[in-house]
Amino acid sequence: MIKIGNFLFQYRNGLFPFAYGILLLDQSRMWNNDLVAALVGFMVAMSGQVVRGVTIGLVYIIRGGRNRQVYADSLVTEGVFNHCRNPLYLGNFLMIAGVAIAANSILFLAIGLPFFLFAYFCIIAAEENYLEGKFGQEYVEYCKRVNRFIPNFSGIGNTLQGSEFNWKRLIAKDYGTMLYWSAGIICIAAKNVWLHTGYDAGRQIIWTLGLSLIPLLIAYAIARYMKKSGRI
Repeated sequence: MIKIGNFLFQYRNGLFPFAYGILLLDQSRMWNNDLVAALVGFMVAMSGQVVRGVTIGLVYIIRGGRNRQVYADSLVTEGVFNHCRNPLYLGNFLMIAGVAIAANSILFLAIGLPFFLFAYFCIIAAEENYLEGKFGQEYVEYCKRVNRFIPNFSGIGNTLQGSEFNWKRLIAKDYGTMLYWSAGIICIAAKNVWLHTGYDAGRQIIWTLGLSLIPLLIAYAIARYMKKSGRI
């Protein structure tokens, strides 16, 4: 599992999009109402965005490794990492689950979602092997008191009150994530309405969904400009 995790960590940016390709297919649906599926999926994905946002806003951690290899220059145990060892992966998985629900796709739920769950657990295994090798007993003791994936909310209030939230860092480090999954859900919902209702019958809904992309793109452009110009 560690070898698989190291491989997936190195090539995930190239491999993961193939799993998302399942969403482009026209599959049998779980629910008859595509908009309800999109709404439920949006809420699930938003919960993942909140987890990521709180994690990044409270404590900075090097994400993505170094030279596409697992890497850490220090053992981060503050902020949300004091309640869950892998909050960013938890947030990622919730966002993927939200997209899967919004896609209203039995095929993606049956194949795509289990693939991502397996991939994340393999990557986590590779990272844990690296961290134990680098930080030794300190990491072992950390693992004993903090769950790998399921957060322990005991004392979370004290963590939030005792930490300074860095909005600038959150925007600079994660401004694209919100756009990617929310735009994905909007496009998937529009596609499903078109396929299952027809353009003429669903024209108003399709155009409304399409126009809702505009404020997302504007917010993305502003955040990107502020980052590139050094203002955040």
